[in-house]
Amino acid sequence: MASKNKETGPEKLNPDDQSADDRCLVEEVALVVPETDDPALPVMTFRAWFLGITSCTILIFLNTFFTYRTQPLTISAILMQIAVLPIGKFMASTLPTKEYKFLGGSFSLNPGPFNMKEHVIITIFANCGVSYGGGDAYSIGAITVMKAYYKQSLNFLCGLLIVLTTQVLGYGWAGILRKYLVDPVEMWWPANLAQVSLFRALHEMEPKSKSMTRMQFFLVFMAASFAYYALPGYLFPILTFFSWVCWAWPNSITAQQVGSGYHGLGVGAFTIDWAGISAYHGSPLVTPFFSIVNVGIGFIMFIYMIVPLCYWKYNTFDARKFPIFSNQLFTSNGHIYDTTKVLTPNYELNVPAYNSYGKLYLSPLFALSIGSGFARFTATLTHVALFNGRDIWRQSRSAMHNAKMDIHAKLMKNYKQIPQWWFLILLFGSIILSLMMSFIWKKDVQLPWWGMVFAFGLAFVVTLPIGVIQATTNQQPGYDIIAQFLIGYVLPGKPIANLLFKIYGRTSTIHALSFLSDLKLGHYMKIPPRCMFVAQLVGTLVAGTVNLSVAWWMLDSIENLCDVESLHPDSPWTCPKYRVTFDASVIWGLIGPERLFGPGALYRNLVWLFLIGAFLPVPVWVLSKMYPEKKWIRLINIPVISYGFAGMPPATPTNIASWLVTGTIFNYFVFRYRKGWWQKYNYVLSAALDAGTAFMGVLLFFALQNEGHNLKWWGTNLDHCPLATCPTEPGIIVKGCPVFK
Repeated sequence: MASKNKETGPEKLNPDDQSADDRCLVEEVALVVPETDDPALPVMTFRAWFLGITSCTILIFLNTFFTYRTQPLTISAILMQIAVLPIGKFMASTLPTKEYKFLGGSFSLNPGPFNMKEHVIITIFANCGVSYGGGDAYSIGAITVMKAYYKQSLNFLCGLLIVLTTQVLGYGWAGILRKYLVDPVEMWWPANLAQVSLFRALHEMEPKSKSMTRMQFFLVFMAASFAYYALPGYLFPILTFFSWVCWAWPNSITAQQVGSGYHGLGVGAFTIDWAGISAYHGSPLVTPFFSIVNVGIGFIMFIYMIVPLCYWKYNTFDARKFPIFSNQLFTSNGHIYDTTKVLTPNYELNVPAYNSYGKLYLSPLFALSIGSGFARFTATLTHVALFNGRDIWRQSRSAMHNAKMDIHAKLMKNYKQIPQWWFLILLFGSIILSLMMSFIWKKDVQLPWWGMVFAFGLAFVVTLPIGVIQATTNQQPGYDIIAQFLIGYVLPGKPIANLLFKIYGRTSTIHALSFLSDLKLGHYMKIPPRCMFVAQLVGTLVAGTVNLSVAWWMLDSIENLCDVESLHPDSPWTCPKYRVTFDASVIWGLIGPERLFGPGALYRNLVWLFLIGAFLPVPVWVLSKMYPEKKWIRLINIPVISYGFAGMPPATPTNIASWLVTGTIFNYFVFRYRKGWWQKYNYVLSAALDAGTAFMGVLLFFALQNEGHNLKWWGTNLDHCPLATCPTEPGIIVKGCPVFK
């Protein structure tokens, strides 16, 4: 390897000495990630600390604030990734360059020009503000459900321990699994390539050419995205879901069930709103095409074949008594289920009241989506065991030390690695604190110490196989349903225990994967691993504390927060994300899987999907061994196929269909026929769309929506399909719906 020379620039393997094995085997990575490094660049500077912690704090505040709204908005780290660049350059031009002596060493507030590695570390801080307050804010969701829905008086210190220990536990899993999910070349984490492209666009000087530079391209499309989002975000919200079928058949329940973008199958509906396209599966521009194909196969099978057959032909699970698509819980006569009638003062199930009030029912799509979660869980374990088991076993026997390394791994050898005991201290420390909490606040959390240990064991088993799927396909198969299903059988009638088990199992996995993704970003950008450790740990502690503080303040200061029946009709604080969390606690905790999926229960047959999911990857694996020359067979991924109908509800079929179309355009047609354009601009375009949408979303809220300046006209009606939520079973009476005879 060539040595670093300060006068000749950053280190790079000599092309003459570099074998073909040094090149990254993943084409997308080879096209986007630079194969150079400058180990002399300062990383953990004063600028990085100040801007990193500030970015983390601002993002966690905004994301926590927005997550309670009727139209929640997740602000990605890209917003701060862009905003800190001019501030960093300003600090580099104004801060004093004097060196100060401290503890036998020296440091400077201004060690030189603001560089890319500082920028990456700041973004790592900012990512903590997204993973806590945005997308998968399960910890704060559990606390919101406990305080807002169950009206529980929770101790703040107990809440803080819940939030912090679940995240630090995930950090411990990440440390154990990094040699399987970060070091191997094949684990390439596609979503990181968008950030790599943006960093290069912001920092690298490009040779003059007739085409736009990446920075110019980014600024143009960020401005266009910023301006355009004023339409679906405020002036013309119907653009989020354009359900033209409902206009053609305004009096037909069936047509509206088929065509509604919000409450139906979304046939013919579409969105031209980037927030709607990327809402649930992330940016389609950063997902590899084979993954898009797998998701598409599952989506088409589920939405256009399975659900229609179950609803219209076979009336499976008494489907026609309820809307075809809804996340609400129902009684046998099609009305909303009132959980307060079956709840004791100790937040447990009142069995006599439940027997008197009646069974709980789900909408058909909701029930089938739960069943798909059963299959997805076992399919993930089988798929990874068959296709990646040999590599994982080899790496477990320390064969990684002799494995061939690509150029990025060789460049990272310049830096000290993180000792394993650093992660183990965090892992066992968070486990001990969690167990202590289960004794001290036993009545509040309902989850005994052995339930905590059960959650830790489940997270340890599933994090690796799920990580393999995400690192190669950019899809993260969830196991929320499985976690709640298992503890629901063990501790029936205890909704709070169910919530806590879910977050200690599932949330620790989510944050482990988030940390691993960031470690891979650091690997691509050649950030010293110990700097990554410090940034991630400090960002985690800051984000968790601010996250809980903001949520606690809102829960105490906003009257009737999340209580839809008590709020003003125009109130934005309806908490749809946390309504789903509450519903899940009712299904799996309060009522329990025994009553819904046990012997003789209505949804009993869905349990067979555990076995079916475990079997489905086997024939694919057998065919891949019989015909090794047919590389496409190995790309058939059953867990990702099942992911085509994950998250619905709250995701809608229109969200997923629009995601599939957009991803196919860019990652098949553009990638295949305009590869030069794709290499230069694809990930930059993804970042620009994210950033422009986020900036306008923040501006619209604080300038207009927060002041009550809301428009009311035909174009602001989110869904012109009022009959889509109606049942079609004869004799079922629901307000606003015709009654069939």
